[in-house]
Amino acid sequence: MADLFVYPDLEYPQKVRKAVGLLNGNYPQAVADLERFLDLLPEEELRTMQELFTRTFDVQSATTLDVGYVLFGDDYKRGELLANLNREHLAVGNDCRHELADHLPNLLRLMAKLKDDELIAELVQEIIAPALSMMISEFSPERVEKKNEAYKKHFKTLIEAPSKQMEVTTLYQYTLKALYEVLKQDFSFNEKIMSKPTSDFLQSVIKENEIEVKAEQSSACFSDTCNMSER
Repeated sequence: MADLFVYPDLEYPQKVRKAVGLLNGNYPQAVADLERFLDLLPEEELRTMQELFTRTFDVQSATTLDVGYVLFGDDYKRGELLANLNREHLAVGNDCRHELADHLPNLLRLMAKLKDDELIAELVQEIIAPALSMMISEFSPERVEKKNEAYKKHFKTLIEAPSKQMEVTTLYQYTLKALYEVLKQDFSFNEKIMSKPTSDFLQSVIKENEIEVKAEQSSACFSDTCNMSER
């Protein structure tokens, strides 16, 4: 399923269908989620597929695929997690390519190579599943609208969406949900409610907007005071 979360190429739709084929018969909800994803995916438009991926996970991101950041933000705990994961990747010869050790596809490929079932279960229970839950929550209509408004105010523009249909611009929620369903069925983990990291990006943009407004108000008041003094 790691291939669901890589930058799309011309073969990407076939990779999704391969995942559907492997899951079919055992994971009905995950299959339904991926079929909905395929319904929304503009398969014949490579550039649009790539724009949707970038918009979701990079520019104006709904979330990020670096699960350590999702969980901990810039906290020192993420550094500890990366160090531990790097050790595990090296031990089994898992090539992280140009991404960090906590990048979701790297973690899924690591799971396939690990021999320690207890470690695999812990990785799912403590890291991957909680992060997925938080990532999925970012696709709620309220959260998406708040993020759009924050970007529009902060950057004075709104990055044009590849589609006017909200469900298309948030279609990657279905790949995340599918993965979550597979892990939940395979590992029967206890679902955790995690608090947002202190460096939550949306909150930081909103805070910067508030600071900018206050600065503009202070500047305006100072200018009015100066004008009055001159009179």
